[in-house]
Amino acid sequence: MKKLVLLFMLVWGSAYGQQQDPSKLEERFYAILNVEDAESFYEKLIATAPDIANNATALSQIRGQLAVDWLIKGNIEKYQFYKQTKPTFTPLQLFELSNYLEEWGDSNTNIPLIQQLSNELLVEIQKGIHNDQFSRESVLLAVNAVANARLGNLQLAKDRIKESNEKDVFGAIPYFRNSKANYLNRYAIILSADGEHQRALDTLSKAVREGNSTIALRKTLRDVYLQVNGRTKDVDTYIKLLQEEAYQKIYKEVQKDWQAAGRLVPSIPLKDMNGKEIVLSDYKGKIVVIDFWSTACKPCVAAFPAFEHIVDKYKDEPFELFVINVGEDVTTARNYMKKKGYVLDVLFDNNEAIFNALEALGTPQKFIIDTEGRIRLTGIGYAGSDDKEYLKLKAMIELTKANTESF
Repeated sequence: MKKLVLLFMLVWGSAYGQQQDPSKLEERFYAILNVEDAESFYEKLIATAPDIANNATALSQIRGQLAVDWLIKGNIEKYQFYKQTKPTFTPLQLFELSNYLEEWGDSNTNIPLIQQLSNELLVEIQKGIHNDQFSRESVLLAVNAVANARLGNLQLAKDRIKESNEKDVFGAIPYFRNSKANYLNRYAIILSADGEHQRALDTLSKAVREGNSTIALRKTLRDVYLQVNGRTKDVDTYIKLLQEEAYQKIYKEVQKDWQAAGRLVPSIPLKDMNGKEIVLSDYKGKIVVIDFWSTACKPCVAAFPAFEHIVDKYKDEPFELFVINVGEDVTTARNYMKKKGYVLDVLFDNNEAIFNALEALGTPQKFIIDTEGRIRLTGIGYAGSDDKEYLKLKAMIELTKANTESF
């Protein structure tokens, strides 16, 4: 939730900091999972170290994080309380804030509040108050555009969505979760609000056909389909045909990467969250997917919702999916998974033994292991959307099944 560097900035040289073992502080700091405990930590800190309490710069990041966490918790009053302390949001804090406003927008809730909070953040970003390293201004502009469209401010919505496109940096790069799909969804919402229902339908249909889609985008497609056709009777069939077209294209691309010989997965022991030893070569008889990741790798964790979807699809088959953490400890990974609510089997390769043995190029990178323990496919990077990541991994698994006698 926060970096140890920040903690040392806050407590270094203070009585509170001098009385604590740094390793214990680190353990305690990363163990803070809920905002109530984080706030208690903060209050104890400023009560024990008045010199820090009077240093607004030193406290800016922790106050900013409290604002973010309270908003995620749904406590607007607490968010506004910490926001009034005028924190300078870090790139990660801006990222979390914009993501949460996106979730509100996708569920069509708190629309006036989305408009207000995004307006405030946009003004502050344009003044250079916050560090917008991840280019969240374009996301906030799109979110604000949809809020204004829903509130009847159509011209402002059109201006904002245009500005969002002009300032977008990451939309065309499969780095952050659903960047392109989210923009296309919001663009189509504004087209439809402006009466251009057919154009909106064409935009959304192309997105699904190319795999640049999400649950939220497909919901918008259903709404727009009704506007164009006057009924929703055939819409599910229509969407399935578009998804099948996307899947078949991806499957053909995956076929080109099939490794006919395949090499055996090395018998290198890994550890799970509970310290149990796991050896991938022991999983013969099952198709196994492994993917290297870390909590700091945004494309890595962007794929996790699709992985959960895959695990659910193949839960009744001889299949395993492991996400292998590289370079982080169990506490860091466990806290991250718990805070985000992800349910996946995590393994650890802290000395990078299997990472190096497989000659992995970086994170994220996945490997598909067949029932004989041979690596048949590998994929580097994030596909760009929940749907495309799911379809690509599904294609890799189905291709492996098609070439496995036991299936």
